[in-house]
Amino acid sequence: EIIMTGHNPSQKMIDLCDYVTEFKKIKHPYDRGITGRIGVEF
Repeated sequence: EIIMTGHNPSQKMIDLCDYVTEFKKIKHPYDRGITGRIGVEF
């Protein structure tokens, strides 16, 4: 098995994969102006 991460995969890449998962933000502290924390967001 090969695991790849990234965003905006090509349709060819999606077609070649057995598993394709999409994560999307529903809610995040950034939305309220809270900045990133070392070790969490970067």
